[in-house]
Amino acid sequence: MTDKKTIRTTEEKNKLEARLNRIQGQLIGVKKMIDDNRYCEDIIMQLLAISKASESLANIILEKHLKTCIKNSIEKGDSSIVDEIQELIKRYITR
Repeated sequence: MTDKKTIRTTEEKNKLEARLNRIQGQLIGVKKMIDDNRYCEDIIMQLLAISKASESLANIILEKHLKTCIKNSIEKGDSSIVDEIQELIKRYITR
């Protein structure tokens, strides 16, 4: 883990938190479905929806990272950021 930070506006934080709250609600729903012995296909469909929601959130954060953090580091002459983004992309693609 790094001690670097990304500054986000209150609006950006609120949007991200709203998405996280929806994902959290979906996870709680899956737990209840399991507790209620719901049909496997129903649970799997809900888990797929959670996966897509999580992927969408990751895409939003990645886009922000590229447009701000990476751009700013390159403009400051920090070439180590290229290695960082290459590693991130490798992990992202091979997940």
